[in-house]
Amino acid sequence: MRAIPGKSLSLFDSVCIVVGIMIGAGIYETSPMVTAGTNGWGGTFAIWLAGGLLALCGALCYAELASTYPSQGGDVIYLSRAYGSWAGFLFGWSQMIVIRPADIALMAYVFARYAASLYAPIAHPIPVYAAAAVLTLTTISILGVHESKWVQNILTVAKVAGIAFIIAAGLLSSGGEVLAPGREFSSAGLRLGMILVLYTYGGWNEVAYVAAEIRQPGKNIVRALVLGTLTVTVLYLLINGAFFKALGYERIIASDAVAVDAVASVLPDAASRVVAVIICISALGAVNGMIFTGARISYALGEGHRTFRLLGRWHSRLGTPVAALLLQGLLSLGIVLLAGSFIDTILYSAPAVWLFFLGSGISLFVLRQREPARDRPFRATGCPVVPLVFCATCIFMFCSSASYAFSHRPIGLLVLLCVLVVGGVLARCSR
Repeated sequence: MRAIPGKSLSLFDSVCIVVGIMIGAGIYETSPMVTAGTNGWGGTFAIWLAGGLLALCGALCYAELASTYPSQGGDVIYLSRAYGSWAGFLFGWSQMIVIRPADIALMAYVFARYAASLYAPIAHPIPVYAAAAVLTLTTISILGVHESKWVQNILTVAKVAGIAFIIAAGLLSSGGEVLAPGREFSSAGLRLGMILVLYTYGGWNEVAYVAAEIRQPGKNIVRALVLGTLTVTVLYLLINGAFFKALGYERIIASDAVAVDAVASVLPDAASRVVAVIICISALGAVNGMIFTGARISYALGEGHRTFRLLGRWHSRLGTPVAALLLQGLLSLGIVLLAGSFIDTILYSAPAVWLFFLGSGISLFVLRQREPARDRPFRATGCPVVPLVFCATCIFMFCSSASYAFSHRPIGLLVLLCVLVVGGVLARCSR
């Protein structure tokens, strides 16, 4: 008898996946740049709140799609049903071969960079630490859903506790002038700030890829997407408030390590090491979550297309998509060990990510029209306004990321185009 995914994920597990992937290291890197594009604390809070609300619009759209089609693979299913199997194939192919392994490798490098600042027993520890993180967490995911979800839960709780510590440290400080005026407002700075904010909120949709493993999917998928996104929004607002309380506008935008500077107000001697530990935990949580959910995309691709049918097998004893996890792990390790600085080029695949988001957003309207009798446990709140806002956000981010990639690293767009062309050929062959 063919093995299938079991219902192993509770609401808490699902929320931990969303929060654990959304909060990587971005909030610690982007906050000064976002603040620099605003005119002070009011503008900073407004842009982070707007980013959270836009992410929530996306989460509400995916809540309808994922609860209506609670299968593994998320967008693979929605795009295939709305536009044909070729669309789902292109999404799954690009995620499997470039986007997901590169995201995993990049976050593993973030972990490794901070881990090396704490302990560096060899001359070049960063690739070793990054590879070890990918190998260890992939192995845990292979061994079982139970093991992987508890690692995710522990890392997510730990990273939220770490953020709470930074927030408390900042709020207890009196070094900054919260209401001090900032610089003159700039539309270009606001545009860049919104791009950075939306990237920092990335990951709100991840639980859709594991929908088949969630208990009571009609309720818990919706709750996980909404609760996870709202939790991260609140944390991001609070941590930016803590940065302003501890440092003030000018010191934030001048800071190379804003979290370290904020914590230094209460722990001057240990701030850098404490923050490094927090970011290591945060990055590991994101890596583990992306490994867990990403393999389900490849699994769905294998289920629906005979070219990759080996990936569409669920191990009967371990209860995991072993082949999909192994391929994803090998590709991620290859990028970590061989790509080096080429990671930046690979990550210019962002235009494709937002193009597929747009396709899924539009698919909500297409599938409502095409399958009106389908049971929909949840309908996106505020339709059609909320889905249209999400689609408009996707268009903005697609144009912005494509423009940035073209002006800074055009070879990245060439890599993306080649991946999509090869995917198109394979899609025809796999029919």
